[in-house]
Amino acid sequence: MPVHPLWRPYELPDDEEIARTRVRPHVPAPIEVVAPDPGWPAAFDRVRARIAAALGAVALEIEHVGSTSVPGLWAKPVIDVDLVVPDSSDEQAYVPALEAAGFELRGRDPEWEEHRFFRGSEPAANVHVFSPGARESQRQRRFRDWLITHADDRTAYGELKRSVARRGFTDVMHYNNAKAWLIYDIYERIFAADPDAAHDPQPRP
Repeated sequence: MPVHPLWRPYELPDDEEIARTRVRPHVPAPIEVVAPDPGWPAAFDRVRARIAAALGAVALEIEHVGSTSVPGLWAKPVIDVDLVVPDSSDEQAYVPALEAAGFELRGRDPEWEEHRFFRGSEPAANVHVFSPGARESQRQRRFRDWLITHADDRTAYGELKRSVARRGFTDVMHYNNAKAWLIYDIYERIFAADPDAAHDPQPRP
């Protein structure tokens, strides 16, 4: 059966996998999901400007992704950024400059498209670094665009995020795992609706 080129199987990382990607010890903290804030786009603009100033031409693309990029969606008050550099495995080309600009390297996952993860503050931001053509970068943007234009899925996702946050998670990866089923189902609808690529249904196990 054909599957969409951006499809990924439904898999949840276990605690061993999560720990393997972290470059600093995890500090437990409550997960907060808040009402949509019209100031989030401006907060992203500030983060984008800091990254652009730090990296110059090394920053090929800087995109606002995640829930704060979707108007009307409840979200953690953290700006998610998708940063594309020429080679995300070449840390010397961008890590020192990002750290000098106040972004702390928190995660490294060579097996997941050489993903690197940084945390910034004022405003709080997650910066996900990939190389050109990375599938996850494309997936994040399609998910954002779909939620912007599909109110039913946007509402369902916001309600689930609020419900999961009330369960008292103190590790964002556990919080992510708890809502992964709906994310997967939304991706199935995104892929099935794509006129440029065939995709047969791939239900969750």
